[in-house]
Amino acid sequence: MPHRTSRWSWLTAGLGLVFSVPVVSLLVLAFSAQHGVWSHLASTVLPSYLTNTLLLVLGVGVGTFVIGVGAGWLVAMQEFPGRRVLEWALLLPMAFPGYVLAIVYVEVFEYAGPVQALLRELFGWSSPRDYWFPDIASVGGAVFLLSLALYPYVYLLARNAFTQQASVLLDASRMLGHPSRKAFWEVALPQARPAIIVGISLALMETLADFGTVQLLAVPTFTTGIYHTWFGTNNAPGAAQLALALLGGVTLLFVLERWSRRQQRFHTRSTATKFPLRHPCPGIRGWLTLLAGALPLLLGFVLPALFLLGWALHSWERLPLDRFVDDASHSLLLAAVTAGLAVVLGVALGYGMRLCRQRLVRVLIRIVSLGYAIPGPVVALGLLIPLAQLDQRINPWLEQQFGMGAAYLLSGTLFILIAAYLTRFLALAFGTTESGLAHITPSMDETSRTLGKSTSQTLYSVHVPLLRGSLLTALLLVFVDVMKELPATLMLRPFNFNTLATRAYGYASDEMLEPAALWCLAIVVVGLTPVVLLNRQLRQAHTRQETPSHRLMPVPDLPEAAPAPEASHA
Repeated sequence: MPHRTSRWSWLTAGLGLVFSVPVVSLLVLAFSAQHGVWSHLASTVLPSYLTNTLLLVLGVGVGTFVIGVGAGWLVAMQEFPGRRVLEWALLLPMAFPGYVLAIVYVEVFEYAGPVQALLRELFGWSSPRDYWFPDIASVGGAVFLLSLALYPYVYLLARNAFTQQASVLLDASRMLGHPSRKAFWEVALPQARPAIIVGISLALMETLADFGTVQLLAVPTFTTGIYHTWFGTNNAPGAAQLALALLGGVTLLFVLERWSRRQQRFHTRSTATKFPLRHPCPGIRGWLTLLAGALPLLLGFVLPALFLLGWALHSWERLPLDRFVDDASHSLLLAAVTAGLAVVLGVALGYGMRLCRQRLVRVLIRIVSLGYAIPGPVVALGLLIPLAQLDQRINPWLEQQFGMGAAYLLSGTLFILIAAYLTRFLALAFGTTESGLAHITPSMDETSRTLGKSTSQTLYSVHVPLLRGSLLTALLLVFVDVMKELPATLMLRPFNFNTLATRAYGYASDEMLEPAALWCLAIVVVGLTPVVLLNRQLRQAHTRQETPSHRLMPVPDLPEAAPAPEASHA
């Protein structure tokens, strides 16, 4: 069927070229800048952007490692009261975007907030000179909040890696007289290193792409710099150069992550594979272990959720509910349309990857899979410039043919917003679909063709029914990420158009934090959906894997060496 395969090659190659437009546009814009733009940035704002971004990356890397690996080790290797609840509850902070945590913590811990007010009342302090209190609006505060929001990436993969390690290796370490602490550092951690590195890499990519958290905490980074250089000084070439610098950092992180996984290989004979036993923690030690494991959950989910709920109830009568309904409907519309398109395009790309063997086509498809690693401001800038120029060419024709004024149909409507979402989140749908297709044996394709079915008919009648679970997962992942997306929406939304995320950010920027609570709660509730489904999957795996005699950890259907970032959410 060479001609049909060729059609799929053209389709997938075309999609790859379309979704590489933002990067090409940035390159053209950055290198067309007037001489001296970069030197001006380097002599003014670039040092602070670079310093804060590096500190943020290093801090979040260490924070997510300590919290994620520590919690994963406790849940996987220790038996203590409440462990079964804690093992899934530690994933709940995934529902809180970093900027929502920032909204809560700024209100609670700022000088006029309830915590410092209570301290001043208890100790008789009258001014900030009388005492020291950590400043939440700082690089350290951003590291703390992003670590709380992103540690579940590391926790999930680390816990999975620890539970799938062969117990004979840990038993051999103990027989040699090594204490548990030494066995962790010399046996368990090296085996889990590939999965942990993948989790940290995902957290760092999210950190580099973050805008709302650092903006609300007044920490200048590359993402805030792109936004302010573009909108504040109307310097698009300078913003493009900053965007390319940030994209270079993300690409380097992506390459290092892939390289690190290629260098790490651990193999165990199947006859010796037995999941490690958990060590009992009786008495007060068990309760202290529970407290230590629950601390990230308390700080990253329970307390913020309680504060948001209290503020929403307190300000309920004064809230503009009609505005909330409008914003929620906008968010749901954008998320539903984008998720549906992403699933359709993800199936096309995944099936194209299955059929096509041309190296160029496969490279173009992989370019699409890098979209999730591209920060929102970079995507926004890379799309707005070419689409605005295209609109300027189309507008005269529209005016001549239909009498329309300057419509800006591509760059001034929801079209560009959905295009930006697809550029960023199509990788999730593609990765999930590709993973599902990998479990379908090629003999089914051959049988279908033997029966006279074309490649398109085979996809529709054979693969799509088998991929139903994967497609539902992809739909959900893209839907939730679109609901939470902030920087691209802020930069590309049409005039007087708001979503839940932009309205919550707007309220917080105006220091109207109580009214923002309802919008933040809606975002969190939507974000809980994939966490609940993931917990359901873990419970099902727990039923399949656990035996009463060994009391094994539940092992989710995740590989020991996690897939590339574009497929990791699947």
